[in-house]
Amino acid sequence: MERLPAAEIRRTVRLGLEEDLSQGDITTSALFPKPMPARATIVAQQRLVVAGMAAAVQTFLVVDPTLTLSVVRHDGELAKTGEPILHVTGDGRSILQAERVALNFLQHLSGIATLTHQFRTAIKGYTADILDTRKTLPGWRALQKWAVRLGSGRNHRMSLGDGVLVKDNHLALLRRRNQAVRSACRLAKAGASGTLPIIVEAESLLEVRQAIAGKADIILLDNMTPAMVRRSIKLINGRATVEVSGGITLKNVRAMAAAGADRISIGALTHSAPAASLSLVLTPARTRPHRRS
Repeated sequence: MERLPAAEIRRTVRLGLEEDLSQGDITTSALFPKPMPARATIVAQQRLVVAGMAAAVQTFLVVDPTLTLSVVRHDGELAKTGEPILHVTGDGRSILQAERVALNFLQHLSGIATLTHQFRTAIKGYTADILDTRKTLPGWRALQKWAVRLGSGRNHRMSLGDGVLVKDNHLALLRRRNQAVRSACRLAKAGASGTLPIIVEAESLLEVRQAIAGKADIILLDNMTPAMVRRSIKLINGRATVEVSGGITLKNVRAMAAAGADRISIGALTHSAPAASLSLVLTPARTRPHRRS
């Protein structure tokens, strides 16, 4: 199982609870002035890849360390519709206070993992990798990219310092130079660490030729049709790794893989994944009747 550093989980859980509980839980306090023994079950309302369970568990325990939790489906595991994935027992007031934050982690991150898994399934039989991008929520990048890995995807750059990627707006500032793409490759090789691959974006066959001439390690074919991708790959002829990006959907991803791409990067994995459908069912716990002596 892909693991996220515990410190990162604790940081994000703390921020989530600060948002939700900084002024207490007025409703729960008004209704239940005394402990209320209860049992909760989080249930998958669709077929999904579980992601965020570690964060959800941490959320409940930070609110109330006396809660008892039983994980049914761990991070990275598939859950079927109607299947329970987590049981929580203890003071119902604590469960209510942690409910929304815990579900936020599970719904959002399971949505990312599930969508990534769907893309992986869509290209079954091909060797292309499914990659994410830096299009993530501020402060949530580590968690969102963790969810991508749980869904069998791979991570692209974690930050701007994690690799050299020459994009369209970099090239826009170099347009006065002759052959901007080739110049960008030369400048990147001279100015960056020699251990980092040079990735350069190309939007046309002309720019592909320039990227080849500039000896780019990875040529990112941006917003091309599968037919254009095939033509570009024939032109590249093994001299660089081929990545495709831009407008990739579940409907066209298989065509991109069939065209011969080595890598397919998809911003929608993190910025547009629909939240997974999960619900928390809460019931009063059964109490043993007092015996008369």
